[in-house]
Amino acid sequence: MLAPTEPAERGISLDACRVRKMARSAHAFVRGSTDLFYNWLSVADLAKDIPQGPPVWICGDCHLGNLGPLADAEGRIDIQIRDLDQTVIGNPAYDLIRLALSLASAARGSDLPGIATARIVEAMIDGYTRALDLRRAPDETLQPQLVRAVHKRALGRKWRHLARERLDAATKLPIGKRFWKLSDEEREGIEGIFAEPEVVSLLLRLSARNSARRLHLRDAAYWVKGCSSLGAGRYAALVEVEGNSGRRTSALIDLKQALAPIALKAPRTRLPRDNAERIVGGARALSPNLGERMLPVRLLGKSYVLRELRPQDLKIEADQFTRPEAIRAAYYLSYVVGRAHAGQLDNDARAAWVEELRATSFGNLDAPPWLWRSVVKLMGRHEAAYLEHCRRYAVGGG
Repeated sequence: MLAPTEPAERGISLDACRVRKMARSAHAFVRGSTDLFYNWLSVADLAKDIPQGPPVWICGDCHLGNLGPLADAEGRIDIQIRDLDQTVIGNPAYDLIRLALSLASAARGSDLPGIATARIVEAMIDGYTRALDLRRAPDETLQPQLVRAVHKRALGRKWRHLARERLDAATKLPIGKRFWKLSDEEREGIEGIFAEPEVVSLLLRLSARNSARRLHLRDAAYWVKGCSSLGAGRYAALVEVEGNSGRRTSALIDLKQALAPIALKAPRTRLPRDNAERIVGGARALSPNLGERMLPVRLLGKSYVLRELRPQDLKIEADQFTRPEAIRAAYYLSYVVGRAHAGQLDNDARAAWVEELRATSFGNLDAPPWLWRSVVKLMGRHEAAYLEHCRRYAVGGG
């Protein structure tokens, strides 16, 4: 894909990139089809089954790839939700359904039998309700191998690893496939952001920069990144931070346009009008490690979220699951999501939501009937939509 020289030329290239990414696998299609997911949830045959859980900040796009290790400002690492573009105050059942669909899709992609999906749904409810009961976190040995491996990898990562992955050198952003040139207007706007006192204060106070005195914007570029967000504004900035001793360190900053959410908010709830403020608010409620590294900003008259990327910020990839691994992942990751929801609820609300989740089972399946039915129906619709997407991609010369 050739890098467009003008911002006005980017749209076609970005759309083609998004379509290509979504065609790679059924699981990849899940990531890029948030709009379809909520359209499907709103139809009568699914909507009537889903209970109204207590309104809390939800991820809104809680698929497998949106969970992973995140470093806090002091460098401590936890498994948390790592993408909050769709966050709203909404029904926590939507996060459960979205995660179940993602895990079921990964299981099918690993050629696991249907009974594995049934056990995944059971494990999800077990892990999620354990978090709502505020029982202690699962022992580290209970982490599934794919989580343990990415967590261990995150612990050993330094700036040089991030620079090697993202940059040709620590002094510039490599213009080409991933980074595109800026217009003069874009560059001027980004320079203005890094002169704002609130942005300077955030970047100077983050870990290992307590003695920092100033920062310098070394480079910036348009960033071709993500899947469902491709086509929205996305920029990378390379910042140099100078300490009182004269020692200099680097930071990679992500500037991502904040669009209106597709996720369904709870009735009679208010969200911040500014979408960047909504995203930062949701992040601070659900993923504090990430939320404390984010700020809402304005760029060229539009709402953006600024955050510093850390070398430890990784996503969980699941190319192939074994059946035991899939079940352990379902339990552990649902616990992570449940913990994020539980922190926003008082004891009575948590107890009532647990009772709702445990009130009924589906035959011998130890999980709510609505969750199982949602997964079954959504898997069928998802598979049909994915194949149709691939047909259009092939006909279009992909």
